[in-house]
Parts: sequence; structure tokens; C-alpha cells
Amino acid sequence: MRKRNKLQKFAELSEFPNVYENFDAKRPVLSAPGGTAVDMAGHWAARHFGNDRPITLELACGRGEYTLGLARLYPHRNFIGVDIKGARIWKGANMALQENLTNAAFLRTRIELIERFIGPGEVSEIWITFPDPFLRDSKVNRRLTSPRFLEAYRRLLATGGTVHLKTDSPELYEFTLETLATFPGARILTQNADIYAGPLPLPELALKTFYENMHLSEGKTIKYVGFGLGAALAH
Repeated sequence: MRKRNKLQKFAELSEFPNVYENFDAKRPVLSAPGGTAVDMAGHWAARHFGNDRPITLELACGRGEYTLGLARLYPHRNFIGVDIKGARIWKGANMALQENLTNAAFLRTRIELIERFIGPGEVSEIWITFPDPFLRDSKVNRRLTSPRFLEAYRRLLATGGTVHLKTDSPELYEFTLETLATFPGARILTQNADIYAGPLPLPELALKTFYENMHLSEGKTIKYVGFGLGAALAH
């Protein structure tokens, strides 16, 4: 029953008007609702949202809880949740449709491919909420704040754009601070090793995902780093 339910969700996802998909890294073509190939890089605001408002990405969005929360908080901004897991995205996308959150969309793809589907300077903000910390040294390059991802974010961000990391992992928190200290052009705006120990640095940090509530129930502290990356480097 579980397998059939999952397949049913995948079929529905391909028809959702707020979901775009690419799950074949060897064939980097983006499918619009209904399965039509579409080029969205540089055109999300106009072609999907129908406006010129700022765009925020949530990377590794899972069920889209943060994407939805941000969309509710800021109805005059656009939000795109990115994840490869179709069954998870289905939940967030379905809820957005039920609530008529027209400022929330979802992109199903691997984050390594994000620059194929989002244009240079197209986003003003990136949120990374409770990503897999990939604690093994052999997987350091898969951490979403490793230099190769930071380079991609710098190209995606508009001038003055900000990246936000929210995590329960002390290892990922320290790794991020150490990486930013040596990354050309990076500037830490805010760092906090226990955001609930005092006033929140940002109202958006009050949003809690399923996993964050679970971490808090286990007595873990939630950490935050907000940073800028400067202009893209010339090649």
C-alpha cells in the first residue's frame, strides 16, 4: 500500500501547478506542470509568479514547512522550496494549493544542479534549514555550506543577498563558521549558537519544522548563521 501511495503522489506531483521537476542528473531538462519542458532560469518571477517580487530559495526543503511558513509571513515575496524527494515535496506543494499560497512554488531536483534551473542573481535570499550535516570526512563536499556550494550561492544571489543556515548540528555550525572565515568575500552577519537562549535575531527563526521540534524535544540547541558572499568572482 505504501509503495502504491508513493507512486500516486509522484503522478499527482507532475500535475501540480506549483511544482517543476528534474530528477535525472544526466538529462538536465526541467518539466513544467503537465510534463512540458520549460526553461525557468532567470524567469521564475515572470513566468511562474507573474510579478517582479524578490525570490527566496529554501534548499533541502523536505516537506516545505519553512517555505510555507515564509510564504505566509511575507505574502509580497516569492518562495521556492528545493528538494529531490518527491513524496516530501508533495506534502508542501499540496498544502500550498489548499491554502492558495500563490507565492510558494517547488523545484524537485538535486541541489548540485540548482544553477541549471535558477539564473545568476535571480534570488535575494537562501535558507538552508536542518540539512544533513554529512559528518563523515569523506562527505565534506556534500555539506551545503562547503566551498563548492558557497560559490554556487554567490552566483545565484543578487547584490546584497543573504544566506541563512539553521541547524541543530554543532559540527555543521562550526564547519560553516570556519569555512566562511577563509572564503573570499564572505561576511558573517549574525551567528548564534543557541537562538532560543535570548531574543531571536530574526522573526523568521520562530518558524519550526517537524525536525526542529523533534530536536528541541531531545534537548538540542538550535544554531543560526546569517552571511553574505559578496559579488561573484570573475573567471
